[in-house]
Amino acid sequence: MRMTSTPYRYKINESSFSYYWKEGPGVALLQKLGYTPDIAKAESYIPYLFTWDEQGDRLVSDLHEKIGFKQGNHSLGEYLKGSLTDIFQKQIWDDFFASIDFSPLWLDRKKLQYGAELCRRAGLSALIVLRDYCLMGGYESAAINKPLIYTGALKKGAVKRLTDTVNFWVHITQENGLHPSSEGFYQIFLTRAIHSFSRINILKHTSWDSSKWGVPINLWDMLATNLGFSMVFLVGLRRMGIQPSNQEIEGLFHFWKYVGHLLGIPLHLLPETEEQAIESLYLWTMTQREGDEDSKLLAAALKDEPVHAGYPTNKVMRLMMREIHLFYNHFLLGDYSCQLLGLPNTKIGRFGIINFWKTHQNEKRIVDHPSRLRAIRQGGDEQEKVRLIYQRYNNF
Repeated sequence: MRMTSTPYRYKINESSFSYYWKEGPGVALLQKLGYTPDIAKAESYIPYLFTWDEQGDRLVSDLHEKIGFKQGNHSLGEYLKGSLTDIFQKQIWDDFFASIDFSPLWLDRKKLQYGAELCRRAGLSALIVLRDYCLMGGYESAAINKPLIYTGALKKGAVKRLTDTVNFWVHITQENGLHPSSEGFYQIFLTRAIHSFSRINILKHTSWDSSKWGVPINLWDMLATNLGFSMVFLVGLRRMGIQPSNQEIEGLFHFWKYVGHLLGIPLHLLPETEEQAIESLYLWTMTQREGDEDSKLLAAALKDEPVHAGYPTNKVMRLMMREIHLFYNHFLLGDYSCQLLGLPNTKIGRFGIINFWKTHQNEKRIVDHPSRLRAIRQGGDEQEKVRLIYQRYNNF
């Protein structure tokens, strides 16, 4: 499947993301960049709407579709531990991993470390930004979320998606989380298999129209997701009161460049600096068709996720959690975006402002190397506790 014509999904944005760059946080980003990117440059990315991780699809076709998806993921775990005995399966994994450079010449392990440490030291604020800014904000695009609709993820609920996302995040950002023997490494290639398995089944079993939406989970949308974890995440951290050092910022983009590389995104698409990331984000967001009814349904599901989650065990507290997340939605995304997504205002949720005070206090305590290491350890522990809560009370 190779198409070059402009799909329905590609249009100059005139509301949601346009507002972001003209009235929202994007104003400061463009000032930092020093210019407004030429929107015509986005046309060179159109072919990537019809390009995908063919290597991952071959793997899934050769293995997961033959032995079952669950067994295929078990096979991956056994292979990474060096305990896979099935010769047929082992050869498939050998061939797949042989084509991936795990130690490219450009890789800087020190930068990886600093990037992961920033993700951890932000603690609970990092998870708030990911949920209430990066994930919720992504629903403002009608196109990138269509695979969730076609795979039935909406019916499965937002609780599972958040459980999986937190599990992925905590494992890859922990110390040595990208070592080949780590759970984080497994999570990356599990995610890659999920992407391919979903794409294959959407194209095979649904009425998906690639001429309209591009290929499901295409390379340009994969880049956008990567930018969500890096550039958008960085904007959110700053709004929460986190003040990353230049070394941490450089490390953050290096970290996600490496993760993107492992997930099958071509290197030439992945930004190395904040300035490159700003331009990439601008070109993708400003050529997105605005959110539709599916966007509102996904936003509503994420809004109500705390109510359907297993924790806190008290329903009143779960309702309070919903209001607090709504507060963060409005603080991070702004009232304009929240209105487009159908997210109501909240007064009760303003208790969430307590976390701002805590975040500012934590930042003030970072005055030297030992205090920074202490913040990294405490933030990482905080995130791990959240992960364990999701795993314990939302066991899928």
